[in-house]
Amino acid sequence: MELGAFSVSLAVKDIAASREFYEKLGFRIFGGDQAQRWLIMKSGTTLIGLFPGMFEQNMLTFNPGWDSDAKPLQSFADIREIQRQLRSQGVVVSQEVDEGTTGPAHIVVTDPDGNQILLDQHR
Repeated sequence: MELGAFSVSLAVKDIAASREFYEKLGFRIFGGDQAQRWLIMKSGTTLIGLFPGMFEQNMLTFNPGWDSDAKPLQSFADIREIQRQLRSQGVVVSQEVDEGTTGPAHIVVTDPDGNQILLDQHR
């Protein structure tokens, strides 16, 4: 199963302090808007998202349909198909997508250790 681009979504307390810290580690702003309280930062092919107040905990994030430069992939598994595959394997989907819809959507699953995984399709 191909899940798309990978990043870590960080539930930060202070976006300005976090941005400054990660810039010292070599990350640069790749997307987002600090005034809207979200930033995507990149170092090489490594992506992190800074999200104050949006999530309760850090999450692994995958973006079906995108590569690591947020460029559309020619073909990809739609989030609804991924949801069906996960369910068929016994994975509990805690935030589901309506399979009667199309386009952008997201689902959330939780691993055995309580780590949340966001699968967030933007197209």
